[in-house]
Amino acid sequence: MSNRTLSLSENLNAYLQEVSLREPELLARLRDETSRLPLAAMQITPEQGQFMQLLVKAMDVRRAIEIGVFTGYSSLCVALAMPHDGRVIACDIDESCTAIARRYWKEAGVDQKIELRIAPALQTLDAMIENQLQDKFDFAFIDADKTAYKEYYERALVLIRPGGLIAVDNTLWNGNVADPQNQTEDTRAIREFNRQLHSDSRVDISLLPIGDGLTLALKR
Repeated sequence: MSNRTLSLSENLNAYLQEVSLREPELLARLRDETSRLPLAAMQITPEQGQFMQLLVKAMDVRRAIEIGVFTGYSSLCVALAMPHDGRVIACDIDESCTAIARRYWKEAGVDQKIELRIAPALQTLDAMIENQLQDKFDFAFIDADKTAYKEYYERALVLIRPGGLIAVDNTLWNGNVADPQNQTEDTRAIREFNRQLHSDSRVDISLLPIGDGLTLALKR
C-alpha cells in the first residue's frame, strides 16, 4: 500500500503500457511520424490519449473543443471515442502540423467529425460565445501556449455545460512547477494557473500525474 503517487521507472512505464495500452496501429503510426518532428515533445503520451478516450466514452461526449491540435493525436483519440454524430471543434494556427492531422483523420474515417479552425484560439472561442454556444459542449482539451492557459480556460468554462469536463495538459511541466529556481515565462504561467484553479469554486478538480500532468476540471 502507498500513501503517495508511485514514480515510474523506464521498466515500470514499459510494463504499464504492456498490460494497459490498446493503441490502434493508426495512432501508433501517427505518434511515430510525430516523433521525428522538431517539436515532437509536444505529443501527448499514448496512455494519456487512451485515458481521454475512456473519459469521452464514459461521459457520452458528443460535442468537444480542442485548443492546440499539433499533429492531431489527441483529437483523433477523442473523435474515435465519440459516437457517429460527435463533433470536435479543433483550434490551431499551424497549417503544416495540422496537415499531418488531416491525413490521419481522413484515414481513420473521422474527418467529418472534426472541424479544424485555423485562427488564434481566443478569436475562435470568442466567436463561439458570440454565437451563443454557451453550455453547449461536453468536453474541452487545452494543450496550447501556456501563457494563455487562463484565457483559454475561462472561455472553455463558458462553453462547457454544467457537468462537462475540461482537461488541461502539461500542468506538472516536467516537474519545473515545483522548482522555485525555474522562473521561465511558461513555468510561471502554469504555476499561476494551477494556483488559481485550486481555489476556483466553479469546478471540481483533480491533477493527475499522467503524461506531463493532466488537470481535470468538472464544471459544477
